[in-house]
Amino acid sequence: MRRSAVAAAAVLSSACLVLSACSKADDGNEDGNGNKSVANAATTGTVNESTQKGGTVTYAMADVPESFDPGNTYYAFMYNFSRLYARPLMTYKPAPGEKGNEIVPDLAAEPGKMSDGGKTWTYKLREGLKYEDGTPITSKDVKYAVERSNFARDVLSLGPNYFQTLLEDKDKYKGPYKDKSEKGLASIETPSDTEIVFHTNKPFMDFDYLVTAPQTAPVPQAKDKGQDYTKSVLSSGSYKFTKYDEGKQVVLERNAKWDAKTDPLRKQYPEKIVLNLKVAQTTIDQDLMAGTIHGDLKGAGVDPGTQAKLIKGGKQDANTDNTLGGRLSYMAINTKVAPFNKLECRKAVQYAVDKVSVQTAMGGPIRGDIASTVLPTDIKGYEKSDLYATEGNKGDVAKAKEQLKACGEKKISTYISARSERKAEVDGATAIIAALKKVGIDAKLKQYPGGKYFSDFAGNPKFTEKENIGLIMMQWGSDWPSGYGYLNQILNGKAISQSGNTNLAQMDDKEINGLLDGAISNPDEAQRTKAYTEVDKKTMETATIVPLTYFKVLLYRNPKATNVTSSAAWSGQYDVLNIGTTK
Repeated sequence: MRRSAVAAAAVLSSACLVLSACSKADDGNEDGNGNKSVANAATTGTVNESTQKGGTVTYAMADVPESFDPGNTYYAFMYNFSRLYARPLMTYKPAPGEKGNEIVPDLAAEPGKMSDGGKTWTYKLREGLKYEDGTPITSKDVKYAVERSNFARDVLSLGPNYFQTLLEDKDKYKGPYKDKSEKGLASIETPSDTEIVFHTNKPFMDFDYLVTAPQTAPVPQAKDKGQDYTKSVLSSGSYKFTKYDEGKQVVLERNAKWDAKTDPLRKQYPEKIVLNLKVAQTTIDQDLMAGTIHGDLKGAGVDPGTQAKLIKGGKQDANTDNTLGGRLSYMAINTKVAPFNKLECRKAVQYAVDKVSVQTAMGGPIRGDIASTVLPTDIKGYEKSDLYATEGNKGDVAKAKEQLKACGEKKISTYISARSERKAEVDGATAIIAALKKVGIDAKLKQYPGGKYFSDFAGNPKFTEKENIGLIMMQWGSDWPSGYGYLNQILNGKAISQSGNTNLAQMDDKEINGLLDGAISNPDEAQRTKAYTEVDKKTMETATIVPLTYFKVLLYRNPKATNVTSSAAWSGQYDVLNIGTTK
């Protein structure tokens, strides 16, 4: 999920940034409603649990989403938010911390039934499902949703392509915009309006996790408008769009055709949900603390100036949550941009980076410990290792120059990309530039908007090669809580696409591809986990990923918001499904 939306801190003068004591929780205080607030409470329980209905819940974000189309998005915060209006076959249980990683049926009545050794998965839909216009939701709409999101990459390129690589007869099918036949993709069958059957080209043990993606949320073919569907999504969830002011604001209101009898997860607490777009991060933080908005939708964490106010005397403010979420902040080294096609040139970068300066620039230890592996510490398969260790994690100029010489280069000129609205990412890149300069690598910064970062810039291989972007800032959260769910889309050569690409290093290593493909087909979980550890090790040997920090988010929790949980399923972000308001 996914390109994580989180990166929001910079160098602070506060001494607490370099002290691990910064993560110590406040003992608690009274909020504006007379309730006891405790730091990190939403990571272990539900804060302000309430069944109160009514009112308006307001969110804001500093940028705009890449798309509201459930089939054309890949940011974690949109996977989270889209469930308000788009129901996938399975989803994550609204619960705090690791409990939020439990998957439960959503549009489906029960988990998938596996047959044919894991190559066939069958789902039965709940009875009585309807869209906002009162028309019935059928299995054919789910099939069409998968077809349009995975087999029309020239139109909808922003989501992952798991189904495109996994289903049988995939090479024969040209997608619903080119193939107008009623049959569609033969490897997805719909024997009845409430049954859908997927046939894969190999056993896939994580299929129930795969169908938690909003790509399985139903889309009726007659209502599809391609890229413009984002402006008129037909709701299958508890809320529907009533306003779409592009780049400014969207408004959702209760979907009168949603039936609680068909949905044990959603509670439809607020009457209205408002999302304000392109709001300055400092303004978002101020409004959160003033209680005028209920959340920062991106889950990006507070602004540097706000962080300094919330961390005082080695303690967190009682209304904050600081947690891991299966994320890694890293820099990808683009193997298609010379001279980084040479292993030794990539190793020179590995040794040159001063990770302490990068960590400080990105907010200090409270925003993540220094990383040395591709897998985060809270993903199965993680094993402690540091192939390019340097004293104090401050880089090794001598070793970097030695590798530079070995690759036949005295100096390298390149560009490093980062998302313009993410101060931490920009500041981290700036710290990397300073370290690289010491060894003879001249990297200049190019900033691009997050909403187009993957479609047009960093995730567009032809663009990166043309613009000499050899280094790419990135943060990644797991698509689902397994080694495959974390690694595949950033390392498997089959995941490379010409737009919306997340394999930014353009890795296409046969051994790594084979390990990933073999692992997911193995019914033995222990063997799968062992394979993911090996993928991590071999990736680091290729020197294509420079791990920076095992990211931790620092969120401010509005005391007026009800039913607040920080879920590992959403990389530590607050689960928006049932957030309500006391006002």
